[in-house]
Amino acid sequence: MHHTDPADMTAATPAQIYLAGLSSGSQGMRQSLDVIAGILSPDTDADTYPWWEVTYRDSMNVRIALADRYKPATVNKMLSALRGVLKQSWRLGYIDADAYRRAADVENVRASVLPSGRALAGHEIAQLFESCAGDLSPKGVRDAAMLSVFYGCGLRRGELARLEVDDFDLEDGSIVVHGKRGRQRTVYLTEVGCQHVRAWIRRRGNTSGPLFCPVNQKGEVTISRMRGESISYILRRRQEQAGTEPFSPHDMRRTFVTTLLEAGEDVFTVQKLAGHADVKTTVRYDRRDETAKRRAVRHLHIPEAR
Repeated sequence: MHHTDPADMTAATPAQIYLAGLSSGSQGMRQSLDVIAGILSPDTDADTYPWWEVTYRDSMNVRIALADRYKPATVNKMLSALRGVLKQSWRLGYIDADAYRRAADVENVRASVLPSGRALAGHEIAQLFESCAGDLSPKGVRDAAMLSVFYGCGLRRGELARLEVDDFDLEDGSIVVHGKRGRQRTVYLTEVGCQHVRAWIRRRGNTSGPLFCPVNQKGEVTISRMRGESISYILRRRQEQAGTEPFSPHDMRRTFVTTLLEAGEDVFTVQKLAGHADVKTTVRYDRRDETAKRRAVRHLHIPEAR
C-alpha cells in the first residue's frame, strides 16, 4: 500500500487540519496538542511533532502523564484531541488504518467524583430578582431580563450573548437559541419572564441587533454585543448585592436542569430544552441532593417483618 511521505507535506499539518474543523473556540484543543507533543518529545508543539509516528505505547504514556497533572474531564478532552489529530494523519495517508486504530485505542480516564458546580436554591433566585427590582435604572431592567432568560431557559453564557431581538417572539414567548456548532433550538419563557424581557426591550428599543447590550453610567444603551466576561461580571455583582453564595454563570444552567427534573419533567424533554446532544450530559447536570433520593425510595413498598 502506498503512503504519502510526511516529509513531502507542503500544506497544513494534521494538527492544523484537525483544529480547522473545530468551532471558533478551539484554542483549548490547540493547547492540549501542544502539551501532548511536549510529553512525547520535548521542544516540539502541535505543528512540529510528527503525529504519524505515535504508537499505542506512546498514547498510553500520554494518558498516564496527563492523569498525573489534570482532572479526569480535562484528560479525556485532551485525549480526544489526540485521537482527532491521529485520524487526520490517517486521512492524509501518513499512516495506515491499522496503525491509526492501535494508536487511537486509548481509553478515557474514569473517576467517581462529586459533580462540579451547584444549583441555586429557590430563595437565592428570589434574592437575585429582588436586587434588580430595587434598581429602576436601565441596568436593573436589563439584568432582571437577563436573569429571566438565564434561569428560565437554561442558556449557556455564549448563547445568551448571541441572542438577537428578532430571536424573541413577543407573542408566544419562544426564543430561538443559537447553540454550539451552529445548532439551533427553540425554548420557551414563562409569561413573567416575558414581561421582564418586554420591559427591557422598551428601554433598549426594538431595533434589530443583540438582545442584551451594554448600559453606561448615564443609563444610555449602546446597541452592541456583550462579551461573556461582561455577563459574568453582571451576575457576580448581582450575587454580591443579593447576598447569596457565589455561583458561576453555568450554575444557572444547572439550576434550570435540576429544577425541571425536581418537578418531575421527563429527562428527554429537559435534554431538548438544554440543547444537549446526549441525555447523559443532562443527567450530569442534575444537582438534586440526598433529600430527593430519600423521597424517591418512599414510593417503594416493603412488607413489614412478622
